[in-house]
Amino acid sequence: MPETVLQVSHLNAFYGQFQALFDVSLSVEAGEVLAIIGANGAGKSTLLKSIAGLMQVPARSVLFRGRPVGGLPANEVVKRGITLVPEGRRLFPSLSVEENLLIGGQLKRPGRWTLDEIYKLFPVLRDRRRVPATSLSGGQQQMCAIGRALMSNPEFIMFDEISLGLAPVIIKDIYAALPSVIAGGAGAIIVEQDITRALEVATRVICLQEGRISLEGRPRELDRATISAAYFGT
Repeated sequence: MPETVLQVSHLNAFYGQFQALFDVSLSVEAGEVLAIIGANGAGKSTLLKSIAGLMQVPARSVLFRGRPVGGLPANEVVKRGITLVPEGRRLFPSLSVEENLLIGGQLKRPGRWTLDEIYKLFPVLRDRRRVPATSLSGGQQQMCAIGRALMSNPEFIMFDEISLGLAPVIIKDIYAALPSVIAGGAGAIIVEQDITRALEVATRVICLQEGRISLEGRPRELDRATISAAYFGT
């Protein structure tokens, strides 16, 4: 039987009195890429934040390799081997590209990802390593954010809105790099509004609609009418 590396069970998440997720349960098996799709406000980012230690959730609502990680501080979640590439990149504006990358490696988890390996994956970052990270183009900033996450040598990586606001040619380059990014890891989650891209790379797809799972399946099993109904609640 395939190993379940990530298990989310009956997860509810709140912003104050506002409930954003309702009894969400899902699992990711070793080597899987799970795509999370859904409209704005569906709860996709909240789900990733809950896994990444950025939301207060019950400990056993999120298990990684059978151990509870729900509610742990974000740095402890990274120590366990889970990392997040956040929506909007969230680079440190006062630091250079290389300094941003080095921050990702502060925990010194062992693994394949070093500065040299990041620069091989995204050569443009080597060329611009001394400039402020926020002087990069949007696509280059996304590469830097991915590189910073990889520097923690994660077992499990999550991407929040990986292609949001990027030019099609840049999206193509980033998706071309994904197999190398994910290779050898325990699994990955990709939040993506571009449904076509999501279906191309995912092992399984989950659609969120108003904080609840409205659809789950393998890309080859899902037609566009079914996805549209789950996406828009029609």
